[in-house]
Amino acid sequence: MEDMRAIDYMKDGKGRLVPMSMVKPIDQARDVLVHDLVRKARAMRDDLKRFRADVFAEVGAFVDLSAGEFGVSLGGKKGNITLYSFDGSLKVQLAVADHLVFDERLQAAQALIGECVEEWSQGSRDEIKALISAAFQTDKEGKINTGRVLSLRRIDIKDERWQRAMVAIGESLTVVGSKSYIRFYERVGDSDQYVAIPLDVAAV
Repeated sequence: MEDMRAIDYMKDGKGRLVPMSMVKPIDQARDVLVHDLVRKARAMRDDLKRFRADVFAEVGAFVDLSAGEFGVSLGGKKGNITLYSFDGSLKVQLAVADHLVFDERLQAAQALIGECVEEWSQGSRDEIKALISAAFQTDKEGKINTGRVLSLRRIDIKDERWQRAMVAIGESLTVVGSKSYIRFYERVGDSDQYVAIPLDVAAV
């Protein structure tokens, strides 16, 4: 990093060039410190990216090696996997989370559910009505929480319209992508509890 003190001006937040003589020493020192720490943070980020790629490659190679003992070749993207150390004190977990969205058939399900709720409004339990109402609420970006909608399928209601709505919900669900995560854990003493080894600097 070029030391800002070696030149005769500094750029301010509006892009203006300010003579060094007009910048307080403490502001100059703060600027140098922030640039230095961010440079180190970027280097650590790049190291973590390389480490993540290495971990996925090594876990994938091990899974293929293990499957090879049974004459199976897996190939492709690996699914959810947990590997334990021999003594069980450590584990490495690879998780694949699908990104789910609903298509236009969700509106049909919502209409059918609306018919049910309107008809049952006098006798249905308040908890069910609140659950249904919350399920279709959108967030600030206008997106519906898939977990809340799918939770409706756990409600055992025999009404034919409700059953059709549940089918519509299931058929409207589409996987549009997935993201893989790698996590590391160590066992707490001799218990069966594990704690994550944080790689997020904010969580250390």
